[in-house]
Amino acid sequence: MLRVLSIDLGVIRVFLHVLAATVWVGGQLTLAALVPVLRHAGPDAARNAARAFNRVAWPAFALLVATGIWNVLAIGDAGPEYRTTLTVKLVLVLVSGVTAFLHARAGSRGGLVVFGALTGLSALGALFVGVLLAG
Repeated sequence: MLRVLSIDLGVIRVFLHVLAATVWVGGQLTLAALVPVLRHAGPDAARNAARAFNRVAWPAFALLVATGIWNVLAIGDAGPEYRTTLTVKLVLVLVSGVTAFLHARAGSRGGLVVFGALTGLSALGALFVGVLLAG
């Protein structure tokens, strides 16, 4: 008889966190790769794609924050190194969210570039530190 591991709330919590991170970080990388092509498709194509992405990205970011809080509560106090690493991740998540917000409202090409780069780099950094926290 085939047996599989059991599914519990911890598995669901981590699955939702990874799913949200996949949408938030992976979507940014995908959109960044598509922007040069979209610019050739028409003057509003990149902007329209970004708006469409925002409709899934922001709910994913909210889910990411909610499941991140759930993760912290489930793990509890794991020692000073863990707390320091968690603080670094929280700062990177905050920077990613704030710069994404500013990127979406940027009025100049320079603002789009700077805030877009900061959003992507901080999101990748948060993902990397999240892997450190997961062990």
